[in-house]
Amino acid sequence: MTSARAKTHREFFRVAIDAAAAGTAGWRPVPGSDGLITELILADNVDPATKTGSRTRLARWQPGARVSEPVIHDFHEEVFIVEGDLVVGCDAAGEGGERFDAYTFACRPPQVLHGPFVSRGGCMLLEFQYYD
Repeated sequence: MTSARAKTHREFFRVAIDAAAAGTAGWRPVPGSDGLITELILADNVDPATKTGSRTRLARWQPGARVSEPVIHDFHEEVFIVEGDLVVGCDAAGEGGERFDAYTFACRPPQVLHGPFVSRGGCMLLEFQYYD
């Protein structure tokens, strides 16, 4: 297996996490989210072709943002809810499911089906995605 390219060294730097900064200062829309979910990549050397590397990102969900279908992927994922709420296991319309609030954590191995998701009040997630 090819080894991942090295991550860039970044000593402590200011991260614009306030809602007004979403969409600016490096924040970009997550594809397929209609602009309701934005991400800020903090560190990244993921190479999906060789299935190597890791990514650290912040994801901001606006109130009402949802992922209507379950998700599955080939990498590990760890998610910490920094602020707000995230509902897991809702239906495609965002109804039902189990609500999780700030300071809760999920750890998902590869190939684990998870979701759908909705954030009723908006949230900020700190996510770690990585291959073995």
